[in-house]
Amino acid sequence: MGQGQGTIPTRQLGRTGLQVSIIGLGGYHVGTNKDIDQAAQMVREAIDQGINFLDNAHCYHDGYSEQVMGQALSQGGYRDRVILMTKNHGRDAGEFSRQLDDSLRNLKTDHLDLVQFHALSKLEEVDAIYAPGGAIEAALKAREQGKTRFIGFTGHYRPAVHRAMIERGFQWDTCQLPANLLDAQHLSFLQEVVPLLRQHNIGVIGMKSLANGQILKTGVTAAEAIRYSLSLPIDILISGIDSPEHLQENLKVARSFTPMPEDDQQALLDSLQTVAASGELEQYKQQGHG
Repeated sequence: MGQGQGTIPTRQLGRTGLQVSIIGLGGYHVGTNKDIDQAAQMVREAIDQGINFLDNAHCYHDGYSEQVMGQALSQGGYRDRVILMTKNHGRDAGEFSRQLDDSLRNLKTDHLDLVQFHALSKLEEVDAIYAPGGAIEAALKAREQGKTRFIGFTGHYRPAVHRAMIERGFQWDTCQLPANLLDAQHLSFLQEVVPLLRQHNIGVIGMKSLANGQILKTGVTAAEAIRYSLSLPIDILISGIDSPEHLQENLKVARSFTPMPEDDQQALLDSLQTVAASGELEQYKQQGHG
């Protein structure tokens, strides 16, 4: 297994049947290293250490993040060892298909395990995706063609948009949303969306455990924040890892994970109630994109 002791716990990702490591490797931060060989080596190290879920998006660093992972996975049988996901900004069938084919080329693979409609922020986008000629049609075709196994969606702006995606009736496999110490106080995805996901057996992919670093400004440590997020009713937490050092820190938390007692969770929430109430630290909910 390389360095480190112990294994990373796994959970089932909703109805997919996939067993995923509780920590997944975020694609955006991987792309911050412009030395593609170094960046690809870190991806392979994460896999060797037991992370089996890779997050990405067509838009991350203009495709460079996908290219990093493509290089990492194209050697040594690494592609067969991971659950590979990317995200797509296409809202109509044509743009969705164009971006998907770009992603497959960047990732140097003929199929994804999961593709997700990315960063939904408006109800008009929900209408467009579900409309005749919308992106759902292209996603279903891609699944029929074997280009993806599963279909999901993401967003970090408004819980109402997530609820609309679910309530319109498509059988989603996954949903990605913020899952952190700040969420409970303002436009809470955990309160307004996660119960609906569980009701429909949709896989819950958490993200933004540090709220883009804002939680660290409150005195809460990264390890505490990540443990809190992993204790929530999610299947996996995508973590932004931009260096071997951060990789080892995340691996340590994942390998030693035990659920945070509810009293400890509440104490942390109470300590952040004042700073979290306005939502100012959750900039992604202010902007509606990211």
